[in-house]
Amino acid sequence: MTNQLIPAQVATPGDILSMELEARGWTQKDLAEIMGRPVQTINAIINAKKEITPETAIELAAAFDIPAEFWTNLETNYRLHLAKKKHDNAGISRRSRLYAIAPVSELVKRQWLPKTQTIEELEKAVCEFLGIASPAETPKSIVNFRHNKDLEPEEIGLTAWTKRAEHLSKKQTVANFDRAILEAAIPELLNYAQNLEDISKVPKFLMSLGVHFVIVPHLSQTYMEGATFTIDDNPVIALTLRYNRIDAFWFTLMHKLGYLVAGHTGIFIDDLKNLADNPQENEANQFARDWLINPDDLAQLIKTCSHRYTQVVIEEFAASQKRHPGIIVGRLQHEKEISYKNHRQYLVKVDKFLSEWFDKS
Repeated sequence: MTNQLIPAQVATPGDILSMELEARGWTQKDLAEIMGRPVQTINAIINAKKEITPETAIELAAAFDIPAEFWTNLETNYRLHLAKKKHDNAGISRRSRLYAIAPVSELVKRQWLPKTQTIEELEKAVCEFLGIASPAETPKSIVNFRHNKDLEPEEIGLTAWTKRAEHLSKKQTVANFDRAILEAAIPELLNYAQNLEDISKVPKFLMSLGVHFVIVPHLSQTYMEGATFTIDDNPVIALTLRYNRIDAFWFTLMHKLGYLVAGHTGIFIDDLKNLADNPQENEANQFARDWLINPDDLAQLIKTCSHRYTQVVIEEFAASQKRHPGIIVGRLQHEKEISYKNHRQYLVKVDKFLSEWFDKS
């Protein structure tokens, strides 16, 4: 922010008023009689002990034939000058910058940032959290999301969330990562997609393949299911479980793995409020769909059932695919084969099987 120079001394409205009196050869008593005011009032204005009100400005305008706005502006500028000299607003400007690059209040509430006593302590904490040298810098994650100096609340929240996931991932120990080994292990991973309780085995399996896994609840004003990025040559899969359902968990996870198997690099955010339609996104989506449900089998199911899906049909098809029925229901709902109101008993929650991997703050 630009530092504005503040003059050490400015003329008071009384100084200007005295000059006008002198120019006309009037005394304070003369002006008091002209305006019908006590002499003490005129003296108090000249000595800056009394402010020029709008009513007084109108009377001075009539007395001197000088617009009332001239007198009110003189008074406003003078009082503003006094206020600037009295108050040091540097701290306010510094805090404003911190709140512009991070959702500070929410981060403190979640204990991602410590409670601080001074602006210096707060600046240090925010910079360390965001991985920047000074508050003047723009966090790199925000640059990756969008090349715009005017940061929006959602972008700020996404960056903070990603940084938290990064900090938690760095505390984990994982194996060396090899993309070919990961791709070959996908069928083994999907063995856990049939029974609900087997979800608890997923994180350690991924870590044995060199993939960090964390769950960080989303921040306010963000709309996301998760993200994937890389730290120290190892990929990170970070989920929010914003939709705490078995179908959402498995599709989001496989979608993330699709990015990794395809060899895409960078930060990929699943922003469900505004999903990007691009080749990388579409490729990851296709990987997830085909891994979870055999596309030919699904096409035959849809052709045979023609929107008539009983519990028996769903459970038998799920068993043939070695998948939990909720995964099948979620896909059929997405394909608009069944209503979102139907068969919701299969869309079970998964959070209790992943509690060990939640951000505990």
